[in-house]
Amino acid sequence: MTEKAKFAVIGGGSWATAIVKMLTMNVSQVNWYMRSVYAVEHLKLHKHNPNYLSSVEFDIKKLNLTNDINQAVKDADYVIFAIPSAFLNGELQNLTEDLQGKVIFSAIKGIVPETSMIVGEHFHKNYNIDYENIGVITGPCHAEEVALERLSYLTIACGDAAKAKIMAKNLSSYFIKTKTTDDIIGTEYAAVLKNIYSIAAGIAHGLGYGDNFQAVLMSNAIREMKRFIKQVHKMKRNINNSAYLGDLLVTGYSVFSRNRMFGNMIGKGYTVKSAQMEMSMVAEGYYAAKSAYKLNQEYKAKTPILDAVYEVLYENKEAKQSFKKLTDKLN
Repeated sequence: MTEKAKFAVIGGGSWATAIVKMLTMNVSQVNWYMRSVYAVEHLKLHKHNPNYLSSVEFDIKKLNLTNDINQAVKDADYVIFAIPSAFLNGELQNLTEDLQGKVIFSAIKGIVPETSMIVGEHFHKNYNIDYENIGVITGPCHAEEVALERLSYLTIACGDAAKAKIMAKNLSSYFIKTKTTDDIIGTEYAAVLKNIYSIAAGIAHGLGYGDNFQAVLMSNAIREMKRFIKQVHKMKRNINNSAYLGDLLVTGYSVFSRNRMFGNMIGKGYTVKSAQMEMSMVAEGYYAAKSAYKLNQEYKAKTPILDAVYEVLYENKEAKQSFKKLTDKLN
């Protein structure tokens, strides 16, 4: 495949919108699938997504907008999935187009609940996609700052270095810098875990813990991430690189972080259900906490932060008590 490859983006949320913005700065046409007929028609008429990053105005001539996932995928060489992991399996059930021969990139920061797999593994094992044709788009990068054209960095992972470079080139711009890696599994697990640790940061803030504790929490979180990923997929990697530590920090501290916001509400006393109803966007870390916790029953990495978040979200333990116990396990 050449740099003139055709791209499809699957998803109508903020991250999908940001990716389409990045692509349309470099390519002449992008197939964009959105489930909402209203959103598609609104975009055609008003040139912006009515629900997410509405300040971003698109050149409609560069978009093939559709609410038919098969139409979007059909003639695409690179298909980027950017929908919440909890909804991925349902969307794929509507897909009849063959994915063989296409390059699948995940911009999803979560685990597929039905299979307890990260997205790359899900496509590899359930759709027989070779790892050479699977990639990951990860941060540290918030969609909101892409919309504002603030300097941001992306890490592009793929088993085939040439395909990673093509994706990186087509996402790059004067405000987007990219780098590539072959650590598909590690970067994707890092993207999953940082959302869980961001919920922990939010819970701590909601409970009244200050910056001193937050620093200790993040320091322990990166070490916990290293232990977990090493158990799942051993290879040489520097956990202090931006795709791991950088993504953790921006998600744990940023005002744009929906996972931190969700955790903050839990810390302030909201129930999980009431916090979810209050938010207009999905907090991936909520679903990831359950999947990662269950997965770790097999790998048995030392994960006190993950364990504390899981028991608060899924075992109805009081956040105050769970985090009081957690403070004695950190250093």
